[in-house]
Amino acid sequence: MNRVPGDAENAHSSSVESCPSLRDVHSINPTQLMTRIETYEGREKKGISDVRRTFCLFVTFDLLFITLLWIIELNVKGGIETTLEKEVLQYDYSSSYFDIFLLAVFRFKVLILAYAMCRLRHWWAIAFTTAVTSAFLLAKVIISQLFSQGAFGYVLPIISFILAWIETWFLDFKVLPQEAEEENRFLIAQDASERAALLHPGVFSDGQFYSPPESVAGSDEESEEKQDSEKPVV
Repeated sequence: MNRVPGDAENAHSSSVESCPSLRDVHSINPTQLMTRIETYEGREKKGISDVRRTFCLFVTFDLLFITLLWIIELNVKGGIETTLEKEVLQYDYSSSYFDIFLLAVFRFKVLILAYAMCRLRHWWAIAFTTAVTSAFLLAKVIISQLFSQGAFGYVLPIISFILAWIETWFLDFKVLPQEAEEENRFLIAQDASERAALLHPGVFSDGQFYSPPESVAGSDEESEEKQDSEKPVV
């Protein structure tokens, strides 16, 4: 006999628990929601997020830094022209640093094309460049004779390897998660604005005013004049 009141109490408690969500929706300020949505839409119109732009700048830094180190290495060996001809025209895998420079150019072109021009939101492009860079540098260190050529035999491969993995970490742990979080916030704000519009259909936005049509006021005056004219004159 006590089951019916118990069920009624459970239903009442569940309805009470659901009230906070409704209150939260009712308490949403449509102006704030529209401001957030306009902010996210403005970011989309820019075409590239701030964190992605930072990533592209770091990829450019990677290329310029490796190029600078390679030019310094050419000068140390006895002049740019002589050493450049030896490392490029008379390329030798075991002693040349030209391939490390080409590896930096390869990373730059692939990553800028994928994440700046195509605005890719996946990690496969940087996984490919990092895998190629790691495999090539490991093979070059094992097979070549770079360590017998002084400090640059250590510096260029190690720095190229480190920069490639820093790019991978930055994209995987900073760029992609932050952009996904911003997109989720935009979708939540858009959904909340739609709910607020449904819950408050009579609320007007700023700058909207209601005024009765002019014909109504004119018709009232005309009807009063008509009634006065129809009154019999004594």
